[in-house]
Amino acid sequence: MSDVEEAITQAHHGEWARVVASLTRRFGDLDIAEEAAAEAFAAAVEHWPADGVPPNPGAWLTTTANRRAIDRIRRESKRDDKQKEAQMWYAEPPEPLGVIDDDRLRLIFTCCHPALAMETRVALTLRMVGGLTVPEIARAFLVQETAMGQRITRAKAKIKAAGIPYRVPSAEDLPARVSGVLAVLFLVFNEGYLATGPDSDPVRHELTSEAIRLTRLIRALLPDDGEVAGLLALMLLIEARRTARVSATGELVPLDEQDRGAWDTTLIAEGHQLVRSRIATGIPPGRYQILAAINAVHTSARDIRDTDWSQVLALYNQLVLIDRSPIVELNRAIAVAELDGPDVALGIVDRLAGQLSGYHAYHAARADLLRRVGRSQQAREAYDRAIELAGNTGEIAYLRRRRDQLG
Repeated sequence: MSDVEEAITQAHHGEWARVVASLTRRFGDLDIAEEAAAEAFAAAVEHWPADGVPPNPGAWLTTTANRRAIDRIRRESKRDDKQKEAQMWYAEPPEPLGVIDDDRLRLIFTCCHPALAMETRVALTLRMVGGLTVPEIARAFLVQETAMGQRITRAKAKIKAAGIPYRVPSAEDLPARVSGVLAVLFLVFNEGYLATGPDSDPVRHELTSEAIRLTRLIRALLPDDGEVAGLLALMLLIEARRTARVSATGELVPLDEQDRGAWDTTLIAEGHQLVRSRIATGIPPGRYQILAAINAVHTSARDIRDTDWSQVLALYNQLVLIDRSPIVELNRAIAVAELDGPDVALGIVDRLAGQLSGYHAYHAARADLLRRVGRSQQAREAYDRAIELAGNTGEIAYLRRRRDQLG
């Protein structure tokens, strides 16, 4: 890759969301913003190799995109009003940054508008700001790619029809938007923790580290919000295990096989402290706080055999009272298997078939339980289905090894 190609790639990664959100706020039309941004990057591909990379690539892209947007608006049938708005752009004072200093976090809060349904605002923000593709977002929500594409398209249409403003939120706006922002960051982190695309590395550190960085910033903005602290603790305790999660051959290493001496003790200590501080408040915990507590139990055990599975199960029992998702039930079943045996857990897992039949982790968990009860042929079939559905190359390698060990 040439220096110019690398500069364009880096600019696309860092500037796309900012340019799109800036144009959307200016002109009130997300479709125009995305098309103008795409034209600006196409212009960069055309001009930068000949003219050189500009001193400020972001400013170059923003200026070019704004000009393309103005040209597009001028061609619209209702050109008079929109053209006046476009012509006024250069005379407008800079938009105040508000209470959020970080560009990317400000964009996420801006896009997580409470007028949209929670799943819709999260999906749209993941696409516009999080940098995730429609297939990656669809896998995160366990829906078909076409359905997710339609959901994002409808969200854009609603924004346009209802005139929902893309404005920088004030300090008073943050509590109403923070749940959507946390959901976005959790899903971005998950995509980094276990990448779903076949062309990605098994673990995408750039996503996990960025999600942690942004969550730290929210923690500084909302220090008394328990779920912000819980999500940060959860991310830290998972990130602490990152270097032990992939073998030298690129195979994903499950928790019970990881070298715990390779875990990051500094991140674990910080995560544990956050969990303890939330418990000390006596306030009933939310979803992220309970998930963080579960991970605190796992990272407290020096060996997998030392894991306090009764505590893990108690926490999952608490979690299902506020989050009845089938994925929570699936994870709870894994804890049940350690306490009551794989037969009991298998009964729980089989009842989730209708909801999770397209989810690779469901079939992987079921395959392991079938293996443990000696139903090898059925275990092999479940492993095959998990391999078929999985996109993570490291996880596929692990599942194949487990399947082949059945003999």
